[in-house]
Amino acid sequence: MKVWIFTLFITAFFTTAGQAVAANTQKTPVAPYLLPGAPAFDVTISQFREKFNQDNPTMTLNEFRAVGMPGAKANLTRAATKINENLYASTALERGTLKIKSIQITWLPIQGPGQKAAQEKARSYMAALLRAFTPGLSVAQSQEHLGKLLSTGKKLGYHTQSEGAVRYVVADNGEKGLTLAVEPIKLALSQTLKNNQ
Repeated sequence: MKVWIFTLFITAFFTTAGQAVAANTQKTPVAPYLLPGAPAFDVTISQFREKFNQDNPTMTLNEFRAVGMPGAKANLTRAATKINENLYASTALERGTLKIKSIQITWLPIQGPGQKAAQEKARSYMAALLRAFTPGLSVAQSQEHLGKLLSTGKKLGYHTQSEGAVRYVVADNGEKGLTLAVEPIKLALSQTLKNNQ
């Protein structure tokens, strides 16, 4: 059941991502993952996984497997890996290079006595994902930053926040799942700098 729900969730996630890429004329897509013209991180999924596992020996990621999606864009490769029954990682990769354009951790909430432990594990993986792309963050800082992102995402259902060359996306669908995505963005000169040239 969980795998079926995850498949639906990931399909919806990547379908939305594909629509966002294709709909650059649309002002505000419902969930604009992968902004039009977004760059890729300068790291392949294999390099990311190796470093993540090295930095987080108690929170390893298994090998990512390609996931076929209906209407998939020719310039993207989708892949996912199962962490446990209610926690998954997925990614959108630049076809050919397999460099990361978007990487996500998705938690499918469970009910009952194991809920708190499952939620804490999901938050640990999400905080580790933040540290992977913002190396200066300590464990405590990444957990605090994650708390703020998730709190805003819970209120809004969907939230993006850009910091430097990184963009965080939180999609909180309540009992249907919670996703944190990390994506690169193009840095632009400020208007002040442009005006002074």
